[in-house]
Amino acid sequence: MRLIDCRDLNQTDYAAVLPRGDFDVTSAIPVVAPICEAVRTQGQAALRRFSEEFDHVVPPQLRVGPALMKQCADSLAPELKAAFMTSIERRRAVCAQEVAIPDSTVTLAEGAQVTIRSVPVNRVGLYVPGGLAPLASSVIMNVVPAQAAGVAHLALASPPQADSGGWPHPTILALCHLLGVDEVYAVGGAQAIAMFAYGVEGLCPRVDMITGPGNIYVVAAKRLVKGVVGIDSEAGPTEIAILADQSASPRFVAADLLSQAEHDPRAASVLVTDSVNLADQVQAEVAEQASRTAHTDRVSAALGGQQSAIVVVRDIEQGIDVVNAYAAEHLEIQCADAPAVAARIHNAGAIFVGSYSPVSLGDYSAGSTHVLPTGSSARHSSGLTVRSFLKTVHVINYDEAALDQIGDGIETFALAENLPAHAAAVAVRRRP
Repeated sequence: MRLIDCRDLNQTDYAAVLPRGDFDVTSAIPVVAPICEAVRTQGQAALRRFSEEFDHVVPPQLRVGPALMKQCADSLAPELKAAFMTSIERRRAVCAQEVAIPDSTVTLAEGAQVTIRSVPVNRVGLYVPGGLAPLASSVIMNVVPAQAAGVAHLALASPPQADSGGWPHPTILALCHLLGVDEVYAVGGAQAIAMFAYGVEGLCPRVDMITGPGNIYVVAAKRLVKGVVGIDSEAGPTEIAILADQSASPRFVAADLLSQAEHDPRAASVLVTDSVNLADQVQAEVAEQASRTAHTDRVSAALGGQQSAIVVVRDIEQGIDVVNAYAAEHLEIQCADAPAVAARIHNAGAIFVGSYSPVSLGDYSAGSTHVLPTGSSARHSSGLTVRSFLKTVHVINYDEAALDQIGDGIETFALAENLPAHAAAVAVRRRP
């Protein structure tokens, strides 16, 4: 991993030197635009054609039957099913606390009320990738909060797999059964996003919102259909930042950097430390552990890429500024008094406190969401939670006297904006 020395820099310099990978979604738009248009106009024929072209298999049916999903669930090894259920139960427990506040009414004057209502999105399309790793955990992370929000209709799409008989990966189908999701499609990539956004006659009605991660072509398709439907985010390659001092375990730090690098050659792994000694120890541990991991080539590409580095800072005070500037998807705090340091972080998708809260815990069974903002968008965005699936609706109820009480001000305001018809809409009720 390359070394970046920030000890002589200040906050205005961090953005220019911190490691970032290239993720040019705009460049993928011309590739996915004809795919989306073909799905919009040609429907199922286009889905089958793109399945053969991109997935190298055409599923027996585009919609997966419930019997197959039950069969996959029944075939789960007991220990894997138990792990799934623990993850589901813990995520549901946290979701129960994420539910928005109950509807409330504000009385502004006699006869003047505004009610704040939380309304779930009606129909959601969930995308679950199946590329380098079949992300069965994404099923839980998308479905459970949607269900807790009260979404009425959930549809899920995942790419057909040649070694699974043209169906999505069995663990994904098993989780759909365990979670009660019965509308599942063997459709992948940009074509799945288009199917959800535009609907496909005789197969899949259009959705109101699309969530779920994917490669750059999936992200580009989500950008293309944004506005036709809502989307959760434009998630880029995954990333981890670790803020650590000399008290941290080099073995733990290295293992966590490797775990994120395992996702994708574009994954970012960043260590921020005030200890040159720890940096050297982590470098040695990374080299040793990487040689033993199953995905050595992928891990080496990610750790050696421009998106990954060890960043040396003067002290933890400067380290806090650096990680806030970086705004990581996942941020681990492995230093003395980690809870106090974590309390000073305001830019991160999720914060993992102490030596025994690795990102892998959050990926599966911490109860937290693992669908998180990437590419520094944690500066302004949150991860996927129950509230992501809820809309706020204001219900306005004024009687005649309440409108008359503030009518002069409304008419004056409207005329100041040169909108006399707006003023007249109030005046006609006050001066027939």
